[in-house]
Amino acid sequence: MTGRAGPRYDHIVIGSGAGGGTIAARLAEAGRSVLVLEGGGDPLTAGEGRTADDYRVPVFHPMASENSAFDWPYFVRHFADAARSKGDRNLCDKGIFYPRAAALGGCTAHNAMIFLPPPDADWDHLAALTGDAGWSAAAMRRHRLSLEACRHRLVRRLLAMLGHDPTGHGWRGWLSVERAMPLKALGDLRLVRMLARLALADLGRDAGWRQRLALFLANWGDPNDVRRGGGEQLCYLPIATRHHARTGTRERLLDVARRHPDRLEIRTHVWASALLFDGGRASGVRWEQRAGRGAPVTAAGEDHATGDVILAAGTFETPKLLMLSGIGDPEQLGRHGIPVRAALPEVGRNLQDRYEIGIVHRMARPWASLRGASFAPGDRLYRQWRWLRRGMYTSNGGAIAALRRSRQSEGRDPDLILMGLLGRFSGYRTGYAAETWPGLDGFTWAILKGQTRNRAGTVRLDPRDPRGQPEIDFHNFEQGGDADLDALVESVGMARALSAALLDEGLIAEEEVPGSSVTGEALRQWISCNAWGHHACGTAAIGPVLDAQARVHGVEGLRVVDASIFPRIPGLFIAAPIMMAAEKIAADMLSRG
Repeated sequence: MTGRAGPRYDHIVIGSGAGGGTIAARLAEAGRSVLVLEGGGDPLTAGEGRTADDYRVPVFHPMASENSAFDWPYFVRHFADAARSKGDRNLCDKGIFYPRAAALGGCTAHNAMIFLPPPDADWDHLAALTGDAGWSAAAMRRHRLSLEACRHRLVRRLLAMLGHDPTGHGWRGWLSVERAMPLKALGDLRLVRMLARLALADLGRDAGWRQRLALFLANWGDPNDVRRGGGEQLCYLPIATRHHARTGTRERLLDVARRHPDRLEIRTHVWASALLFDGGRASGVRWEQRAGRGAPVTAAGEDHATGDVILAAGTFETPKLLMLSGIGDPEQLGRHGIPVRAALPEVGRNLQDRYEIGIVHRMARPWASLRGASFAPGDRLYRQWRWLRRGMYTSNGGAIAALRRSRQSEGRDPDLILMGLLGRFSGYRTGYAAETWPGLDGFTWAILKGQTRNRAGTVRLDPRDPRGQPEIDFHNFEQGGDADLDALVESVGMARALSAALLDEGLIAEEEVPGSSVTGEALRQWISCNAWGHHACGTAAIGPVLDAQARVHGVEGLRVVDASIFPRIPGLFIAAPIMMAAEKIAADMLSRG
């Protein structure tokens, strides 16, 4: 093992996920020399066996999140009081499993690929908070256009080419966004019948059905059409695939590196161990090369940048690296004997997430569209995906979604999404992927609560091993009173109302989790205990830690560009807002020379 001082770059980016991959590629395209350091490997060449298919095949995303070739699992706490977690069905000795990826592309290598930009109100709130009009919804639209390549509205795409486009979609961006078409797979008549019954139930639930029907006929269930205007809607969920195979920042980085090999260098299996400084300025990164997490170090060295070092290691690792570099709460740093470089007490605080729960059903009969599925390479549906790019494997498992507004919603935008999944999903735990499909007769309303009010979570260095996995505690439901919990209780009522139509039709046999008998206070306690999340953000937020251009207060030449930056969790899914934010920050950097 030898150390070396590497060449100087304009920028060094630590992490290749939604934030790091996006900004690195954009800066390189604009003529900057960029080094990307990624701790994981390329999922299409790493490991053995089915690793590449776990990455590529959309419906395999649960298996991707547990694939040892590129998963990077964390175990977190939902409550500071361990007694409150005892009823959580996902709890194990280590805590609650929280899947993350160490791979080229970061968590875009294993997520469910859902592309759903946040509502205008979230960007306008950030603009008002920072005083930077560049964060306004009007300004952020151009970054969506540079990001999105919509491929699921063919007629609208053709009209856009002729200059008529009321949808707000991007058509020429770098991220292909498609609609999976599972109904074309086998003509599953029961699935068609179920979706039709749900649509009728949705239209019949209140007096606003005429407006919702008119909206549906205008945009055909597209939740990203700006004409929705924040309204409720029964819809499909667009996903980031190209020719119905996963795509993300991995493909973006490799494309730019192929076109500009002199500007973009990507190193995998390289872990940042420390930030380097020249006086008060971040000047580079010390790194270690190893085959995987916990593997022996095979090489070590450092590289330097003439411009900004960009930290994009994720909501858990970014604050850890900041704290190890002396940037954080002086009291916390003092406990570890770390000299204070910048006193920023909010580093590692403000951790927040969305709450999710799963209402799991057993169908009366297995899904015809899943007949013959073993969710492994080689089965009939896999061959259909591989050779024809058709069938259920083009999907992430989602059949339909309902955007809903609870009584606790802030503003006009829905704070709930109910996703109908053809499988069983009741939270993350080791081995959960294998429990999703047995019997091929599962149906889950996966409910996600946005606009969450709890920002009490923390990421702290582990006193036993500061360089190891940090201590992560979400402090669920600690802030915001009962509003989030009330909304989740209400959402179960919404899901059960939709399922009632399917029960009446004889499509659903029973509710397995939590069970139809769990109501009232028992339901409230069950939700409080079992709610989970997987969109962690906020631990190096704009405001207390960063300025409006994501520069770390008190440290020159250091920026953060990942989910850590959001002072308040945006929208309903995290990937699109991170990518849009990265495009915005890149534009800020390039406009300043």
